[in-house]
Amino acid sequence: MKKALTLILASMMIMGCVACGDNSGSSSQAPTTEATTEATTEEATEEATEEVTEEATEEDTEAGNDAPSASGTLGETLNAEFKTYIEANPDATAQAVADTLMANPAILFAPATMPVENGLLSGFGETEITGFSEGVMFAPMIGSIAFVGYIFKLDDGTDVDAFIQTLKDNADPRWNICVEAEETIVDCSGNTVFFVMCPKSLEA
Repeated sequence: MKKALTLILASMMIMGCVACGDNSGSSSQAPTTEATTEATTEEATEEATEEVTEEATEEDTEAGNDAPSASGTLGETLNAEFKTYIEANPDATAQAVADTLMANPAILFAPATMPVENGLLSGFGETEITGFSEGVMFAPMIGSIAFVGYIFKLDDGTDVDAFIQTLKDNADPRWNICVEAEETIVDCSGNTVFFVMCPKSLEA
């Protein structure tokens, strides 16, 4: 009886050891599997991140190469387009020039144009502007933007330099009271005069 009991106990101990050995084996394998999984995941994540970063950098670089470069302030951009357009179209009407300028991508507001006559004009205080046969004002439809421009086709007998000096001497950047223009640009091509008071840039 004692021998049988001893055999049973010994068998149970052996089975217990085998079971513990299996458990310890499983425990020792689990961290290895987890470590392998973590290492694989980290490598995959790093590779994916590098690929995405490289692709994004290449796309940004290509987009930057395709993007148009800034040509200066808003007034300088419009003046450059004025000169290019009027030199290619010297007989263009003041209205056609104004419409072209207002279609420039730098204009980020709803524009309006309006024919003007000799006399008091917005932006020049109490001084009458005279000596042009055709004039068009271009400006935003919203009055809170410090922007006003003109295209003048001068009379044959008008002194272009004197006309331009009159515009410069009487231009009031604070004509709008609420806001103030940051730059005033006056230029000409032949007997066509360009004038603008405006911010240096517009925000979308």
